[in-house]
Amino acid sequence: MSIELMNLAPRCLARTRRATLCQSPAIRGKRRCRIHGGAKGSGGQKGNQNAFKHGKYSAEYLAQRKYRKELLRDARILLGRVR
Repeated sequence: MSIELMNLAPRCLARTRRATLCQSPAIRGKRRCRIHGGAKGSGGQKGNQNAFKHGKYSAEYLAQRKYRKELLRDARILLGRVR
């Protein structure tokens, strides 16, 4: 009987590495299984410090890059007027 109930349980909506849906049953009241973040305490840590390696995509770096790009564009325009 419990196997039948397990088969009727809603399935996890997470995607696997093969881009298919996970076949595990979802935790009661959640949309994910215990492996994909449905269980209490599962999932990544707050702030995800492991993802920060070099700052290449930080807001500060992106703002600096945009500023440098604008300076180069303005310099090219000025050089074009001088010629």
